[in-house]
Amino acid sequence: MSKIRSGPLYDFQMTSFRPAEAPAAPQLRERTDIPDRFKWNLSHIFHDWRGWQAAYDELDTKIAAYAALQGSLAKGSEQLLAAMKLSDDIGQLTYKVWYFASLKYDEDQRDNQVNARRQQVQILFAKASQASAWFNPELLQIPLPTVQRWMQENRELAVYRFAIEDLYRQQEHVLDEKGEHLLSLSSRFSSAPYDAYAALSTADLKHPTIKLSSGAETTLTYGQYRAILATDRNQADRAAAFSQYHKLYESNVNTYASLYHAVMQRDWFHSQARGYRTTLEAALHGNNIPPAVVENLIETTKAGTEPLRRYHRLRKRVLGLATYHTYDTTIPLVDFDRKYPYEDVLDWLPSSVSPLGEQYRTQLRDVLFGDWIDVYENPGKRSGAYSAPVYGVHPYMLLNYNDTLDAVFTLAHEMGHSMHTLLSNAHQPFVYSAYTIFVAEVPSTLSEMLFLEYMLGQATDDRERIVLLQHAIDGIVATFYTQVLFADYELQAHRLVEEGQPVTADTLADIYFNLLQAYHGDAMDYDAQSRVTWARIPHFYSTPYYVYQYATCFASSAQLMKQLTTGSDGERAAAIDRYLTLLKSGGSDHPMPLLQRAGVDLSKPETVRAVVDQLDGLVTKLEGAIQSLG
Repeated sequence: MSKIRSGPLYDFQMTSFRPAEAPAAPQLRERTDIPDRFKWNLSHIFHDWRGWQAAYDELDTKIAAYAALQGSLAKGSEQLLAAMKLSDDIGQLTYKVWYFASLKYDEDQRDNQVNARRQQVQILFAKASQASAWFNPELLQIPLPTVQRWMQENRELAVYRFAIEDLYRQQEHVLDEKGEHLLSLSSRFSSAPYDAYAALSTADLKHPTIKLSSGAETTLTYGQYRAILATDRNQADRAAAFSQYHKLYESNVNTYASLYHAVMQRDWFHSQARGYRTTLEAALHGNNIPPAVVENLIETTKAGTEPLRRYHRLRKRVLGLATYHTYDTTIPLVDFDRKYPYEDVLDWLPSSVSPLGEQYRTQLRDVLFGDWIDVYENPGKRSGAYSAPVYGVHPYMLLNYNDTLDAVFTLAHEMGHSMHTLLSNAHQPFVYSAYTIFVAEVPSTLSEMLFLEYMLGQATDDRERIVLLQHAIDGIVATFYTQVLFADYELQAHRLVEEGQPVTADTLADIYFNLLQAYHGDAMDYDAQSRVTWARIPHFYSTPYYVYQYATCFASSAQLMKQLTTGSDGERAAAIDRYLTLLKSGGSDHPMPLLQRAGVDLSKPETVRAVVDQLDGLVTKLEGAIQSLG
């Protein structure tokens, strides 16, 4: 709770296969040649590096002052309040000091001088972590009723009620001093399985070269593999790429199985040590998420796979394929070469959010036309896209806009994050301004959904309509169905360990292959090498039980979209008010109650079924557009 933090960076870089919908990107320009209106203005944080250095020095002083408060909390409410306020002061200053250096570095990552300053802040973060480590154990030594009485008597301290009581909620799984010390020693080895996986999959990986039907030879990196699957219309080329790429994992499958087994044994060890009944319960406890949420997500999704299968059957027919495999799932259904200039989107995006009300639309326009967005690629600039929540200033957005449809939806996605940050920061005290990943992807995904509806309404060309619909459907497949399948896999694999069952490469392959068949049925022709696909999923090794949140966010967005765009005027107005209240609530409560107040209950099957219904409707629209095209 009191740990000093830099705040989240909301990236739009989730692993998925996105088809290439547009022609080549605009010509790369030097940063100095890009007009200022397309570049962010970091002087809103500090005017120059001298201002940054002064803030850095102030932050260093405050961190030392925080460390000096150790041993004072039991003296009374004023001492606890002083620690909470100083923690907030440090946190707010941290946002500015970190992001000024970090965003400046992302403009050109070849600048070693700026990188040195960025590393300087990271070193200070390590110091801050040590300076704040005393707080939680010391506070937990004070009986909760005593602290609750202090909060009742002190209105300023009462602001921190949720944060303080949530720390006590987790106390039951905190060990004594010796136990915590032992676990802290064991944590040194926690990342070893992932580190080994990363080395095996990157540093030690020897990428093969394949010859395509065009006669061209290409080194099969992951990027090139994805590009072939998304753009090469020759099925034999896609099949060859799939086969060669998966041989890399096939040849080391027993090593990958041992590494993943180590991940699961580590998770089970920590879960048992802290008194959790299962690894899933341990993973969800921090956000107070009932395990039934994940179990309901998996069960309801499995029961709603027919629209997914229908889509793949349609793709097989349209692409004219005798057999249809996993490597055929991302090739565009039609060729389409429209460009989407950034200046055009400046009008479209505000119009797309009209269902959220005039005030929201006006605020979004202010973001678009402010100097908060770094739009175009330049040499040395960080790749991808993100929204950086600089508390006390405003969100900044990094793009690498290239006139493609994917770039347009990336802008809509990051704008959802930025509007969430803007509203949360405006209505919450600092301690509750940040929001969890469980909620974070809801407004970003909803922003994409609203933009899709707008673009479909404006489209006059059947090919464009098909491209838009495929983009939306592929998003549901990648962000919802695939992530639920992954969550299903993780849960089944971890349960083997919890039950003391052996875990081998064959065991893991059987689980994954059976899930592929359960989700796709007869809509897919299955390759033996699909059995090793599990071995290449980084999230399994790095962040177990993480991917389900992509799916829950998508399900929440689908339910909200339905409420915002259907029903009577009064019902839609109430839905808008609930949704905006969610954005304004930040992290002031656990994610489940926040979403429930917005009209989304993830413990109920109908919330998940909203995604199934949405996909079903989009596939029907796609069928109509294809028929219209002839």
